[in-house]
Amino acid sequence: MKKLICFALCAAMLFSCCVSVNAQQEKAPLQFGSDGEFTVLQISDPQDDHYPAYDMVNLIKLAIDETQPDLIVFTGDIVEDSRAGDIGIDGQGGREGVTVDGDYEQTVKNVTAAAEAVFSYPESKDIPFAVVQGNNDYKSGATIEDWKNIYSTYENCLVVDESPDSNGRIDYNLEIKSSDGSKTAFNVWLMDTEHGSVTEEQIAWYKAESAALKESNGGESVPSILFQHVPVAEVGNLFEECNMWDDGARSTDGKFYRLNKEIANGYASSASVPGGSSEQFKAWKECGDVLGAYFGHEHTQGYTGTYDGIELGLTYGSEFAKPGPYGVRVFTLHENDIRNFDNDIYVYEGSVKSGNAHLVIQENEPYPVYDSKIEMIFAYIGNIFELIGAAITSLFS
Repeated sequence: MKKLICFALCAAMLFSCCVSVNAQQEKAPLQFGSDGEFTVLQISDPQDDHYPAYDMVNLIKLAIDETQPDLIVFTGDIVEDSRAGDIGIDGQGGREGVTVDGDYEQTVKNVTAAAEAVFSYPESKDIPFAVVQGNNDYKSGATIEDWKNIYSTYENCLVVDESPDSNGRIDYNLEIKSSDGSKTAFNVWLMDTEHGSVTEEQIAWYKAESAALKESNGGESVPSILFQHVPVAEVGNLFEECNMWDDGARSTDGKFYRLNKEIANGYASSASVPGGSSEQFKAWKECGDVLGAYFGHEHTQGYTGTYDGIELGLTYGSEFAKPGPYGVRVFTLHENDIRNFDNDIYVYEGSVKSGNAHLVIQENEPYPVYDSKIEMIFAYIGNIFELIGAAITSLFS
């Protein structure tokens, strides 16, 4: 009898170990295809609730179907916390927001349902996807552990917290193997900016991991791109000061700026002031692996430029409770030319209701093209009012 009990216990322990191993078994590695290409789709700021906008859901579906990505990266603000203003976009006008004050359990249920609206299609298509946290995800009322639990329910979600920072932010990297699987050919960094920027602890983690990748790559930095929600200050250096009447002029802090066409292109609905710097950007230069960094957060910005050897890009949002443009960004990596990749912004036009929703590739022009002189005049008038507003604010501040 004792032998039988002992055998049963051993068998149970062995079964338990097998289950544990299977549960922890890693997903199939990200890998270049036999054609030597790998496609990454960036989708940012769906920022919706448990009554998702028809066009937000459709944008995700169209983007996936049209670009056939090998990896999807959601750059934050998956949910909207409480702001109203979604009349006519989802059949539940004025009920936007997942947060229910004083009801934590219902809030988490709402967050879970809102996330399902975003993640369900890539999950159904069996496409790996990664997520970085946005400021509205933190404001939602769901804890970081709630978010980790939500991510864990999707088989194709690659989110894992690798950084040991004291704030518990979710930082990680995803290695893309060569087509023959023999080495790491490319790397993707995913960083958590919480409400504004990364911390010294996060930068230290990045440096250590970058050094480890370099060592395992025979002393050469692994070419990488980086995604996070809030942009670094260096995006301002893609702009130049200009006159009010210059094409593409945008008012900021009482002055006018526009994209510097020598180094940037795309569409900027507002300008960032040149001259900014960050410790994070300095770390990228020090490590020498980040070829480009791409952000969300600002919704109506869709531009790309190169500053100090690193490409920086802001990608349109996909929250239809706010004015557009709306869109996504698509990267095509080439194994035989690993440091040079294609980078296109797709703009969503039309709507589900009108039955003409579609995606078009944005033309790489640094300034908007006005269809008529009337549009141009209204733009100038808008600049004048912005300038007056800035002067009044400065006078009374």
